[in-house]
Amino acid sequence: MMPLLRWPRSLATRLTLIFLTGLVLAYGLSFGSQFYERYLTGRNVMLDNLERDLSTSVALIDRLPAEERASWLPVLERRNYHYRLDGGLPGTPMSMDDMPMAVPSIERAIGKRFALRFETIEGPRPHFQVHIRLSDGSPLVLDVTPSSIPVAQWLPLMLVLQLLVLALCTWLAVRTAIRPLTRLARAVDHLDPDNPAPPLDERGPTEVQYAARAFNALQGRIAAYLKERMQLLAAISHDLQTPITRMKLRVEQMDDSLERERLWSDLDEMQHLVREGVAYARSMEGSREALCRVDLDAFLDSLVLDYQDSGQAVSLDGRSGALIETRPHALRRVLSNLLDNALKFAGSAQLQVKRDAHGVHLLVLDEGPGIAEAELEDVFKPFYRVESSRNRSTGGTGLGLAIALQLSQALGARLSLRNREHGGLCAELELNVTG
Repeated sequence: MMPLLRWPRSLATRLTLIFLTGLVLAYGLSFGSQFYERYLTGRNVMLDNLERDLSTSVALIDRLPAEERASWLPVLERRNYHYRLDGGLPGTPMSMDDMPMAVPSIERAIGKRFALRFETIEGPRPHFQVHIRLSDGSPLVLDVTPSSIPVAQWLPLMLVLQLLVLALCTWLAVRTAIRPLTRLARAVDHLDPDNPAPPLDERGPTEVQYAARAFNALQGRIAAYLKERMQLLAAISHDLQTPITRMKLRVEQMDDSLERERLWSDLDEMQHLVREGVAYARSMEGSREALCRVDLDAFLDSLVLDYQDSGQAVSLDGRSGALIETRPHALRRVLSNLLDNALKFAGSAQLQVKRDAHGVHLLVLDEGPGIAEAELEDVFKPFYRVESSRNRSTGGTGLGLAIALQLSQALGARLSLRNREHGGLCAELELNVTG
C-alpha cells in the first residue's frame, strides 16, 4: 500500500518544508500564548467592569421610587445584559457544575446584599436570568446573554500577512542556499574537458567561494590530466611507426615463407593499431577544427559515391534539404567509421537520412549479427571489442566507435546504437539543424 505522504525528493522542497513548518509552529506557539494572555486580560477586565456596573446599577434601582424604575432600565441596559421588573421568562434552575463565568462575578457584586436565584433559559440563543428581590420586596430580573470576548477585526488579516512574510522569507532563504548548489550541479553536468566551460563565479558567501574555487581547480586538473594522457598516447603511437616501418622493410628482404607471411601480418596489424591510436588521440581535439556551413545532402552524396567508386556496397536513402554548421572532416570521420564497421560485419551498409523538428537523423543500417543489449554502451569504450578474436579483419582494434563517439561529441551531436527488429545494427547520429 502506497503511503499517503511522501518525503519530497527535491532538497529545496525539503528545506522549505522544514523551515516553514518550524517557523509556523514557533509563530503559532507565540501567537497562541499572546492570544491566550490577551484573552485572560480581556476576560478579567470585562468581569471587573461587570461587577462594578452591576453593583452600581442594582443599588440605584433599589433606591429609586418604584414608579421611576422603569424609565431607568433603558439607561442601564448593556450589550450583553439588561434588567426586567417582571417575573422574567420561565426557565430551569442553573446547574452550578456548568455555570457561565459571569455567575461568580454577579455573586460577588450583589450576592451579599440581595438573595439571588439563577435560571437557565433555553432557546435559539441560550441565556440565563438572575432573579433578585429588592429591599421593598419588588422583583428585579437580570437577563444575561453570554458572548465570547470580541476579537479585533484586523487580527485575522494581520495573522495572514505575518504568515505570508514567513513564507516569503523562507523561500528567499532556501533560494539563497540552493542556488549555488544548483549552479554547481549544472556546471558538473556540463563538465567537458574537451570543451571547457567558463569558470564558475567565485563571488558570494565563504562556503560558495570555496566550492567554486574547488570546482574550477578540479576542472583544470581534469583537462590537464586528459591532455597529458592523450599527448602521451599520440606520441607513443607516432613514434612506433618508425620502428614498425623499419621492421617491414627487413621482412621484405626475407625469403618467401610461412613465417614471413605471419610476421608481415603481425606488423600490418601493429601499424593499423598505431594509426588508430593516433586517430583516437586526435579525436579528443576534434573541437579545434573550424566550423563551416555545409550542404548536408551534397556532403552525404560525396561520401557515399567515394565508397561506391571503390566497389563497396553502400547506398543512400533520403534527403534532408538542410544546411548545417559543422566540422566537415570530423563528420566525415564519424560516418566513415560507422560505415566501415557495418561493411566489416555485414558486407553492406545503408545510410538513411531523416529530418524532424529535433534535427537531422543519420542512420547507418546493416544486416549483420548485431550487438548484445548488455554491450551496446560498452562498445564505445576504447579498445573494447565485441568479438574475442585477435584477428584485425574480424575483431578490429576496438577504437573505431570510440573515435566516432569522441568526434560526435565535439560536433555537438548525439551518437547511439540499437539492434534492429529483424536483425542487424542501427547506428544513429542526431545533428542539430541551423538552416
